[in-house]
Amino acid sequence: MKQYIIGAVATLVAYIIWTKIDFALRERKFRRLHGTKPPTYLANSLPFGLDYVTGLLNHTKRQTVLEFMRGNYEEYGHTFAISILGKTTITTREPKNIQALLATQFKDFSVGLAKKGPFEPLLGEGIINIDGQKWEYTRSLLRPQFARNQITQLENLEEHFSVLLDCIPDGTASSVDLQELFFNLTMDTSTAFLFGESSDTLKHLALSPRKEDGGEEFLSGVSFVKALNSAQEHMFKRFCLKDMYGLHNPKEFKDAIKECHSYVDRYVKRAIERVKSGKGVEGGKYVFLDAVAADTQDPIILRDAAISLLIAGRDTTGSFLSFFFYLVVRHPEVQDKLRRTIYEEFGSNFDPQRITFESLKNCKYLRWVMDEVLRLYPVVPINGRTTIVDTTLPLGGGPDGKSKMFVPKGTGIEYSVYAMHRRTDIWGEDANWFRPERWENRPKTDALGWEYLPFNGGPRICIGQQFALTEAGYTIVRMFQEFKRFESGEMDPFVKCLSMLMTCVGGKGVLVRCYKE
Repeated sequence: MKQYIIGAVATLVAYIIWTKIDFALRERKFRRLHGTKPPTYLANSLPFGLDYVTGLLNHTKRQTVLEFMRGNYEEYGHTFAISILGKTTITTREPKNIQALLATQFKDFSVGLAKKGPFEPLLGEGIINIDGQKWEYTRSLLRPQFARNQITQLENLEEHFSVLLDCIPDGTASSVDLQELFFNLTMDTSTAFLFGESSDTLKHLALSPRKEDGGEEFLSGVSFVKALNSAQEHMFKRFCLKDMYGLHNPKEFKDAIKECHSYVDRYVKRAIERVKSGKGVEGGKYVFLDAVAADTQDPIILRDAAISLLIAGRDTTGSFLSFFFYLVVRHPEVQDKLRRTIYEEFGSNFDPQRITFESLKNCKYLRWVMDEVLRLYPVVPINGRTTIVDTTLPLGGGPDGKSKMFVPKGTGIEYSVYAMHRRTDIWGEDANWFRPERWENRPKTDALGWEYLPFNGGPRICIGQQFALTEAGYTIVRMFQEFKRFESGEMDPFVKCLSMLMTCVGGKGVLVRCYKE
């Protein structure tokens, strides 16, 4: 027995020595060819980086994880390395490095390897966490469904917005958590677009329920939302654990996934049956699942695609609208200027002829405010890739971080759009302040636009970007037309970010008083 133990230890030691020698040889080759230099390492006080992991999870629990990460960049530079359990992760907020990851060196990196383990139980092989030919096929399948004629169907948004209004009391009575309402609004609009039937979660919150409200499917929609939120919170914790994601796999997570899959599978089955029978949805309206089912009737492909797009479509817009009103009610000068602009461009009362895709896109000050909200609180604040070959990053090497850096195959790379959007050397000394007017004279940098990435970039840029911006812009205009002013309720004085796959306002949420007169 003793001999076996000695042999195992000797093998392990030999493997560690060999990996170090192999790494040194490969690094020397890249140093000679490309002039690479090693990165700065984050200092750990406990072995294997356990103090960093503990700190990360504690800040996640306290909803301050984004500022925790930004603080590390302020201390260690725009790009640095973290050693966890002997494995190195590179983290960066350099626009040129992010451009390399997403565009110029796109084929050197994998998105799936970074997300597959943590996200696969819910997302399967959805577009968010796959690569290569599978990703190309899925994207080609989905992209046509976001054609302009689909994103301009604003009458469908008005139907759900009218239910939203039923959920908002007059500000003289009380405040309301707009975040909860916005996430329900975007759930209802997303499910209507994807499945042909809305989850109708807003009806559950309406102050004066309508006669047609209720029923088993209405209740299952509310239950589905709770399960989806729970699953995402657990997936974010798994993502933070990196290669140790398997340590977090509680029963609550498994039950939530089971319920999510069951809910979506029901609509997948209906879409396949409609395509096979040649019968569309009543009224001939567009349904995403039916359109995709015309190309493939594989129920797993359809389910994975639907869940991925549901999370992207619901969460991005819900998160953005929440942060929008969180900031606007704290800046009355912005609210007043925006209201004047909206009345000039769209009228003080609802006129469907004046709220169009083109008019929303061309309203300059509205876009400035929207861009500024997305700068301070990008809906996907942290993302990652894994190298699939030995490669380099343009910056991060050497004590000053100005040299190229060698990145061996299998290295995880994390990039923080949140931290990049708050760099004072890019955005000015007031980078952490909400100032929409900065977009009148957007700063010019060497990053060629990569310093601002609210919807990612390169080949994997968000295919639903215009869909989300149109829905958000429409909702903002309609809110300003229906309510004469907004005042802050009892919200937390400092923003806390609740981290799921995409952030939303933590703490007490977005409590706002909405006055009709």
